[in-house]
Amino acid sequence: MNPARRTFAELVAEGAAVPTEGWDFSWFAGRATEARPSWGYARSAGERLAGAEAALDIQTGGGEVLAFSLAAAPARPRLVAATEGWAPNTARATELLRPHGVVVVAAPDDAPLPFADGAFDLVLSRHPVVPHWDEIARVLRPGGTYFAQHVGPASVFELVEHFLGPQPEAGRGARDPLRERAAAEAAGLEIVALPAERLRMEFHDIAAVVHFLRKVVWMVPGFTVEAYEPQLRALHERIQREGPFVAHSSRHLFDARKPR
Repeated sequence: MNPARRTFAELVAEGAAVPTEGWDFSWFAGRATEARPSWGYARSAGERLAGAEAALDIQTGGGEVLAFSLAAAPARPRLVAATEGWAPNTARATELLRPHGVVVVAAPDDAPLPFADGAFDLVLSRHPVVPHWDEIARVLRPGGTYFAQHVGPASVFELVEHFLGPQPEAGRGARDPLRERAAAEAAGLEIVALPAERLRMEFHDIAAVVHFLRKVVWMVPGFTVEAYEPQLRALHERIQREGPFVAHSSRHLFDARKPR
């Protein structure tokens, strides 16, 4: 049925029922859109993998992005490992990445990486919660590369502020690429490139909003349909009246190197 003809309750129930494991966003097709950064992270990571001997993907989620990058790579490293801290994602990533020969290690996001010093010449990550620069630098070999796409400052804040109200400037500055650059350099890494882009997003129905907030849990911490029913209903009525709700994601790409 056309989402525009469905009731608020039906759409909210659908968004609340969709599984949230992994980073496969195919369910959003036709319901939400997000422009992609010009650098094409997954394919670019595949090119980096082709030239690596040992690679590590930090906070791999369900392994979907790494699997795509490996499939796109014209050659593969001798060793590929991945870490993930959330148990449902660890199981999903193991199932998806085992056929690619990837070792998936369950490791909390805030714990030291369970690998020896200088174990990898390539470290990847797509949207790490917090980059632990000292650990990234430690597991990289001299001359090795950290290649990662990060979420930038005030990402999707139009949606966040609909639910939480105006956010303080300190919150808007979190994940600032210049601050992250300084932290990376303090850990001993050299920045080769650090492009940043702000990208249009559209939510076409309230089911997409519900599923997004359940999946990307740090946007509205503690989000539940029951707790935010008034805001959800108001946004549903706005979408019905005005069309898609527009927000903007923020992304930057780290290309960093450990000096020889």
